[in-house]
Amino acid sequence: MAKIKSAFVCTDCGSDLSKWQGQCPDCGQWNTIKEIKLSKSPTARGVTSAGFAGTSSEIQTLGSIDLKTQPRFTSGIGEFDRVLGGGLVPGSAILVGGHPGAGKSTLLLQTVCSLAMSMDVLYVTGEESLQQVAMRAKRLGLNADNLKLFSETRLEEIESTINSLKPKVLVVDSIQVMLTDLIDSAPGSVSQVRECAARLTRMAKQSGMVLFLVGHVTKDGSIAGPKVLEHMIDCSIMLEGSNDSRFRTLRGIKNRFGAVNELGVFAMVEKGLMEVKNPSAIFLNRGTEAMPGSAITVLWEGTRPLLVELQALLDESQGSYPKRVALGLDQNRLSMLLAVLHRHGGVHCGDQDVFVNLVGGVKTNETSTDLATLAAIVSSLRGIALPQDLVLFGEVGLSGEIRPVPSGQERIQEALKHGFKRAIIPYGNKPRQEIEGMNVVLIKKLSDLLTALF
Repeated sequence: MAKIKSAFVCTDCGSDLSKWQGQCPDCGQWNTIKEIKLSKSPTARGVTSAGFAGTSSEIQTLGSIDLKTQPRFTSGIGEFDRVLGGGLVPGSAILVGGHPGAGKSTLLLQTVCSLAMSMDVLYVTGEESLQQVAMRAKRLGLNADNLKLFSETRLEEIESTINSLKPKVLVVDSIQVMLTDLIDSAPGSVSQVRECAARLTRMAKQSGMVLFLVGHVTKDGSIAGPKVLEHMIDCSIMLEGSNDSRFRTLRGIKNRFGAVNELGVFAMVEKGLMEVKNPSAIFLNRGTEAMPGSAITVLWEGTRPLLVELQALLDESQGSYPKRVALGLDQNRLSMLLAVLHRHGGVHCGDQDVFVNLVGGVKTNETSTDLATLAAIVSSLRGIALPQDLVLFGEVGLSGEIRPVPSGQERIQEALKHGFKRAIIPYGNKPRQEIEGMNVVLIKKLSDLLTALF
């Protein structure tokens, strides 16, 4: 009997180690090293791992490779296609992650029911029974007559079914419940997830099949299992949304066939996920009366601008340590902006609790929100409402200078389209020509902002 070999793998970065240790030497995380059992039979494992794409290729020069456009086809949902980079690419592996109840299975069921009308589609469910999937499809009012369902968790049975049906699209819900006989460990372990994902991805590359893998996430929002799972696949997308919100955002984390960080917006309704054609409209649901502490900024998400409302509230602190709370923004950046405001703007907020919120549950790490954040903070502190038709964007440096941000022209055009008449932007984002209907104010320093508004 062959000896069962074991290895040690970091669940965060996927590094292989010869022995267990408390801290990973590559990523520096603690208690992330897990022992995995390798295959029972070295020969069997060697067969399955012969070439990631499943075929051996001969050496070619880069210039001699025939470049052909990938034959994309649409998923039937416009916002989904946008996040994927323009549609589905044959032979691609797509990982769909999200918290429980976000709508991963609903989105994929809507997609495959639409695709099943024109091509062979196989939906493999390991978490739900066939009756549960059928009940969901009936509740959503989907035409699921041509969709092939298969309830199985054993990878060998799934591979046999794929070889006989040869589907064009395959959905595996979810990768954490799949297991293979070659690995002597429980489903959901590092070794099982890694091996099952690698073999399914290899089959997709061999046959030109589009593979959807559903992945659960941990408490911190990362995909449960080894980080190497994200290295294997071509596209990783995350479906986010709180339970108390009817809106869901689909964000591209990794994409080999399109723009990264692309954003798609959906609304959860009785008939499932409905795409939102104009996301700026839902995030600009403001009252008729101008209120202090409210400012409008323009984010750049993927390949399109997005208008959002940024709110700030300052209140006299009751304790010795004033609170600094940022929802949707980086909290450290908020502390930095308050220091810049005090040093270069002469506005003291050291005795105030500061609360900043991006309306609608939007999250961003973009620096273009700096200008709007400071304007909203000063507006709330002084009790002066900003004009309803004003939009601001720009990055604030540590010396109080206003730095330009990418795609300034497109941001102004998006604001003009939604009825805004005034814009305060960095001098570096000066439009190439005058924009009709938009009064653009160019500023270079933080003091210019305070002079223009207050």
